Amino acid sequence: MNVAGTRYAARLRRAVSVGLTGSVARLTGAGAVCAGLPAPVGAEVSFAPTAGPAVDGVVTGFHGGETFVMPFADLAGVRRGDRVRLVRGTGDLSVGEGLIGRVLDGRGRVIDGKPAPPRPDAADPNAAPPSALGRPPIRQKFDTGVRVIDGLLTVGRGQRIGLFAGSGVGKSTLLAQLARGADADVSVLVLVGERGREVREFLDHDLGPDGLQRSVVVVATGDEPAAVRLRAALTGTAIAEYFRDRGRSVLLMLDSVTRLAQAQREIGLAAGEPPATRGYPPSVFALLPRLLERSGPGGAGSGSPGCITAFYTTLVDGDDPNEPIADAVRGTLDGHVWLSRSLAESNHFPAVDVPGSLSRLMAQLAAPDHAAAAGRVRSLLASHREAEDLIRIGAYQAGSSQTVDAAVRMKPAIDAFLRQRPDESTPAADAVAALLALAAAADAGAAQ
Repeated sequence: MNVAGTRYAARLRRAVSVGLTGSVARLTGAGAVCAGLPAPVGAEVSFAPTAGPAVDGVVTGFHGGETFVMPFADLAGVRRGDRVRLVRGTGDLSVGEGLIGRVLDGRGRVIDGKPAPPRPDAADPNAAPPSALGRPPIRQKFDTGVRVIDGLLTVGRGQRIGLFAGSGVGKSTLLAQLARGADADVSVLVLVGERGREVREFLDHDLGPDGLQRSVVVVATGDEPAAVRLRAALTGTAIAEYFRDRGRSVLLMLDSVTRLAQAQREIGLAAGEPPATRGYPPSVFALLPRLLERSGPGGAGSGSPGCITAFYTTLVDGDDPNEPIADAVRGTLDGHVWLSRSLAESNHFPAVDVPGSLSRLMAQLAAPDHAAAAGRVRSLLASHREAEDLIRIGAYQAGSSQTVDAAVRMKPAIDAFLRQRPDESTPAADAVAALLALAAAADAGAAQ
C-alpha cells in the first residue's frame, strides 16, 4: 500500500465508532469501569469530569455490559456518572523522518520543547509480528562498537538480545554506548518506568548530543499511569517498524521489560485478571512474545531490506536469573547478555559476565578463526572462575593444571580487552583482531 493509502486507512480506522458515549460506573484502583460504551479494545476515550480538565484513556477490556478503561493521567475529579466519549477507534501513531533527534512521551507527543516535526505517515502501535515463514534469515553481522559483544557475543542484523542485570550495574550506560557506537541508521531508545530525575541526566550525559542526533527517544517515567508506560513500549516499537519498513537498519533498545511487565500487571489486575506466577496475571506472559517478536528483519514480502536489531533490558529481581519475567524473555530472544554485580563492584565496565552470556547466532555469523578464538578465551575465563576461590586465598599451586595456569597468566590481558570506557567505540574488525591476538598469546604460552 502506498503512503496515501496508508494515511487513508489510518483515518478510516480512527473514524470507526467515533461518537459513542457512555458513563463512569465505578473506579477500580487505577482504572475505571464504564457503562454503555461498546468500544473496541485499544480504542482511545476521553473522560469529561463535571469539574476539572478532560482525561484521556484506553480501552483494555470488557465484561458483560461494562468496559474497562485505563487512564493516561490521574482520575482525580472523575466521579460516577461522568460522561465518557470515544475519541478514536484505534490509537494510530503519527510518524515521519522528523522524529529523529527528538524526545517523545509514551503517547508519541514531543516533549523536548522544540517545534513539532512534520509527521505525514501513520504507524500501528499494536501491529502484528511478521509471520514465522516470512522472516528472512540473519546472515550479516551487526557491529556494536563494544569489544566484548563484537568479539565474544557477535550479534547479527535483526537479532534480538536481552540484557539481564540487577539495578545499578550499568545497563543504561551500556545502552547509551550502543546508541552512540553501533552501526545503525537510526536508534530508537525506549525508557519505560525510568526515574524522572535520571531522564535529563541520561540524555545530556550518557547519550549526549552525538547519540541523540540519530536517535528517537521515547520516555515514560515511573510516576506515570500504567497505560502510558505500556503505550511507550508500543510507541517505540511502532517507530522502529516505520524506519525498518523504509529500508533502514534500526537499533531498538527498550529499558526495561520488567517495568513494562509491571505496567501490564497493574492493567490486568485492575480488569479483574487472577494473579498467577509471582503475582503476574496471564496477560503479561501473552504480551511479552507478542511485543518482542515484532523486532527483527522485515518480512520477506515487504520488499524492504530494513531490519530491527533489538536489545531489551530486564531487571532481575534479587539477581535471580530464573525469576519469571527474565525466564520468559530469555526463552523468547536470540541471545542474552548477563551483567554481573561483582564485576561492576570491581570497577569492571561494561560488567558483562562472558561465561554466563550467549549469542545464539554467533556460530553462524563469525568466521572460523574468530569463533575458535572466542571459544578459547571463553574457556580461559571459565577455568579461571572455577579456580578463583583457590587463587584468591593463595591455595592454588602453579603447574597443577595447564589450563588454569594459562587462565591466570592471560587474565590481565583478557580483562584489558573486556574493559571499555563508555565514551570509547572500537571498530568490530579491531575487536576481532585483538581477540585473535589474545588466543594466539594463550596458545603460545601453553606451548612453552
